[in-house]
Amino acid sequence: MTEPMIRLSDLVLTYSNEAGPVEVLRSLQLGVARGETVSVVGPSGSGKSSMMMIMAGLERATAGKVAIDGTDLGSLDEDALARFRGERIGIVFQDFHLIPTMSALENVAVPLELAGRRDAFEQAAATLQQVGLSHRLTHYPGQLSGGEQQRVALARAFAVQPRLLLADEPTGNLDGNTGEKIIELLFDLVTHQDTTLVLITHDPSLAERCSRTVRLADGLIVDDGTATASPKMAVGD
Repeated sequence: MTEPMIRLSDLVLTYSNEAGPVEVLRSLQLGVARGETVSVVGPSGSGKSSMMMIMAGLERATAGKVAIDGTDLGSLDEDALARFRGERIGIVFQDFHLIPTMSALENVAVPLELAGRRDAFEQAAATLQQVGLSHRLTHYPGQLSGGEQQRVALARAFAVQPRLLLADEPTGNLDGNTGEKIIELLFDLVTHQDTTLVLITHDPSLAERCSRTVRLADGLIVDDGTATASPKMAVGD
């Protein structure tokens, strides 16, 4: 059986505060096949973003195993984890997270430079052209509209040709028309690069565009979507 792109096994995330431990994620089990597109839905506070942060290697689980593209993230130190993330995972946030003092071209080139790519700026320019911003290379985030900033963020995420894209409410700060254009672009890039997608959203119509929907509530996966997933998309589950 093909190794899934994502495998979460008995995943637990617990925070401690003055009132005692708070269970954010509780014994999650989830597999996502290579090339699959998965939406993650659930009420605010259900653990969606925390789960994504763990998948990205930006948060360490309290217990359990996280395997991405066949690699156990728990076995990597912080430097190795950063290298792994830079080479194989793209991340798109609601708030863009662009560096304000860098141009669009420089923002996209950063992860490529960190990955040691000698053609960082050439690849960054080519990817910005893919998202329709070849005329904005030297513009800074403050000179761009919200939709343009999210296009830069998409270019930055896809420039390294990631095997996994994690998107957390990528249209949350955009108007409906602009958001729809960003989603069309995102899915086009996912298809073109054959990238596995995990998309957090509160929008039911957007969730339905993915091949499968995972539902969280109170830190638990209450529906992993496999009952409605096709046999191909359920590989590794």
